[in-house]
Amino acid sequence: MHFVYMLISRDPHRHSYVGYTTNLNKRLDMHNSSKGAKYTRGRKWLMIYSKKYKKKSEALIEEYKLKKNYLLRKKLKEKFNQAN
Repeated sequence: MHFVYMLISRDPHRHSYVGYTTNLNKRLDMHNSSKGAKYTRGRKWLMIYSKKYKKKSEALIEEYKLKKNYLLRKKLKEKFNQAN
């Protein structure tokens, strides 16, 4: 399986990050241990969204769309903030 996910930082700025992986738990651990993407280093992260895909190509297309769609990212952040 392939996953597209969105993280938000635990700091007050609530930065967001969108990525692709085949193992959500391992990837989140990498981000939180500063071994993930360069942008995520030095911050602690929460996973607020993930979606599963059967094909890698579908997941990568959706990852790109989510990375570019700032309105959708904002809605996901607001939904998470309301729930917590």
